[in-house]
Amino acid sequence: MAVKPAQVIVFAPHPDDAEIGAGGTITRWVREGKDVILVICTNGDKGTSDPKIKPEELAKTRKKETLAGAKVMGVREVIFLNQPDQGVEDTPELRKEFVRLIRKYRPDAVATTDPYRRYLSHRDHRKTGQVVLDAVFPYARDLYAYPDLLEAGFEPHKVTEVYLWGSEDANYRSDITDTFGIKIEAIGCHESQFGTPTPERTERMRERAKANAEGVDYELAESFHRIQRQR
Repeated sequence: MAVKPAQVIVFAPHPDDAEIGAGGTITRWVREGKDVILVICTNGDKGTSDPKIKPEELAKTRKKETLAGAKVMGVREVIFLNQPDQGVEDTPELRKEFVRLIRKYRPDAVATTDPYRRYLSHRDHRKTGQVVLDAVFPYARDLYAYPDLLEAGFEPHKVTEVYLWGSEDANYRSDITDTFGIKIEAIGCHESQFGTPTPERTERMRERAKANAEGVDYELAESFHRIQRQR
């Protein structure tokens, strides 16, 4: 198919999750010359405690915020799947759409939220992460997993690496010392969720990034569980 490949696809359950979980790493990938595609699963229409804000208006606001944050990070393209907030399900249809996107853009790496967090974990995060992992392996790889996708020109593809943010079993620290400021700026685009940026919030996030960098030779990090597969 006549589509320019991307080296990374990021699957985020909600409009602000990619910036929080991997904003510094996404920016670093872009600076390294990698094309990054951002896929937003839900429209975020339940992300408020203000009864004066209607869901449909909130969804529009969050789309604008997402596009602004993506521009700050240098993301090549944002794809909105527009599922309702709190409505992600492990369905054949969603899995097929993830497979189609992986086969279309043919990334080396995929990033998403870790579905295996224990106890309090947002259901959309669990479902998104699990469907992404299933899409990566075996469905995107296997020739006849979706015959209609094959007929449409979406050839099988093997993803080499998966990065899961928010993991309780982190085995990889990504250096964001030089991209932390961009991460903060991108998060700041999501004012509907976090309000006006403050020095206190930035300092709290810096301390978290310092904690993530314990045991490595750089100052600030994001942590992931990284899965590497041989081609």
